[in-house]
Amino acid sequence: MNVLLLGSGGREHALAHHIAKSPLLGRLFAAPGNPGMAAVATCVALDAADAQAVIDFCRVMEIGFVVVGPEAPLVAGLVDALSEAGIKAFGPRRAAAQLEGSKGFTKDLCTAFAIPTAAAAQFTDADTAKDYIRSRGAPIVVKADGLASGKGVVVAQSVAEAEAAVDQMRGGLFGAAGQSLVIEDCLDGEEVSFFALCDGRTARAFASAQDHKRVGEGDTGPNTGGMGAYSPAPVMDEALTARVMAEIVEPALRGMAEMGMPFQGVLFAGLMLTRDGPKLIEFNVRFGDPETQAILPRLQGDLLALMLACAEGRLAWERFSFSAQHALTVVLAAEGYPGTPKKGSEIRGLDKAAALPGVIITQAGTKRDGTRLLADGGRVLNVTGLGASLAEARARAYAGVDAIDWPGGFCRRDIGWRALKGT
Repeated sequence: MNVLLLGSGGREHALAHHIAKSPLLGRLFAAPGNPGMAAVATCVALDAADAQAVIDFCRVMEIGFVVVGPEAPLVAGLVDALSEAGIKAFGPRRAAAQLEGSKGFTKDLCTAFAIPTAAAAQFTDADTAKDYIRSRGAPIVVKADGLASGKGVVVAQSVAEAEAAVDQMRGGLFGAAGQSLVIEDCLDGEEVSFFALCDGRTARAFASAQDHKRVGEGDTGPNTGGMGAYSPAPVMDEALTARVMAEIVEPALRGMAEMGMPFQGVLFAGLMLTRDGPKLIEFNVRFGDPETQAILPRLQGDLLALMLACAEGRLAWERFSFSAQHALTVVLAAEGYPGTPKKGSEIRGLDKAAALPGVIITQAGTKRDGTRLLADGGRVLNVTGLGASLAEARARAYAGVDAIDWPGGFCRRDIGWRALKGT
């Protein structure tokens, strides 16, 4: 079948690389794609926010399946429109996508179905929110209720910092996403990204990873979309995986079905492993970025077949596994990120880096200018290393980073530091 993949980031490049391996695939199209994806897909100028344009393209190009990479089209209801047009898609409908589109909705789900999470309250009035903050004390977490590109969370270490976050978010820092706020207790523990595939009735554990959200080494500075990741997460053994499925993923899937909002796609649970057990930080309704770049190189199975099974309600019979290898991904970002990135600097040496053993390069914020490859975004490149150990994967990833000639970029040099501390 012909497949349309929507998105242009490193996550979508990783998805494209693995979809292209499927024997089920006819032609792969990417919209808008990026220069790296052009090696395995036909890139087309198509706006995922324009549902009718997507449907028209699917009909003209005889697309049998659409894979929606980013969250915004899912929250906007693109899968609903595709389904009504008779086109299969990977990802939840609008109602189920509220799990990411509204943090308040997810908190209500957790309350209704006894899913462990931090105590929280929701506010639309700044003064009331500040009163609540003063009553709870710090540290405390202030979140924009809606989509904010992974940046709408402030872990405030003081009451004053939390109050300032309220003013910024209510003042329009994240637009409409910050007009409603969720304020929650700060959980203490180790953070893990956990992914489960879902077909509306069945949920199956897929993979785990650990992300590095802050821009600075030692997990300092402002939050970003993610500066690196590694997979598998060493703390996620079989017993803990079973507990997360039983206490968090399966109740969520069951609850969504009971509310008439069956969830199909990939459910990304951001977890905090506390002394009382795993607790939900938040749900996302798509693959993570950069976690996907570290997870998929370890996958043993047909990714396209798995996605189709989710859409068709037959996930229980699909086979897949993961290799024993470790993978570590380093994000190279443009100067100025996560603020205003500097665009237009030339990138050289990608072929040299990709030729190194155990190194995979995925592109994100890039564009072509003739034969030159230029930076055109905040997070620009991902360099993934594969190895028999996490230490070997990290060494290979940074060897790949060092082979790239891009003075206009930067990266964290400590990806994996928590897992490798003391080794």
